[in-house]
Amino acid sequence: MVTIARSSLHVTAISDADPLAAHELAHACGAELEWVVQLVEVGIVEAEDTGRPPQEWRFQSAALQCALEARRLERDFGVGLDAAALIIDLEREVRRLKALLHAEGIHMR
Repeated sequence: MVTIARSSLHVTAISDADPLAAHELAHACGAELEWVVQLVEVGIVEAEDTGRPPQEWRFQSAALQCALEARRLERDFGVGLDAAALIIDLEREVRRLKALLHAEGIHMR
């Protein structure tokens, strides 16, 4: 007898016209809404219209990438969100500086 397991896949498109809801961001990262609130508080992600309740916040696609990176740093290295925010900020700065050097024709390894 052969048993075939079926699973479903839910795909959500993220665009400027259809941003990600806070609960969707939390779900995508395997976290709770409170964790997303903490991401906003430490500056890892920016929510649209933070004057509203967190359940109504919306996020652009870049926020998902940053949130997943923060989750990976928590999981793999045991860092807190404050440290994750610093690491992510430093990574962005390194990428920016490398791009500037590359634009000037200076190639770094």
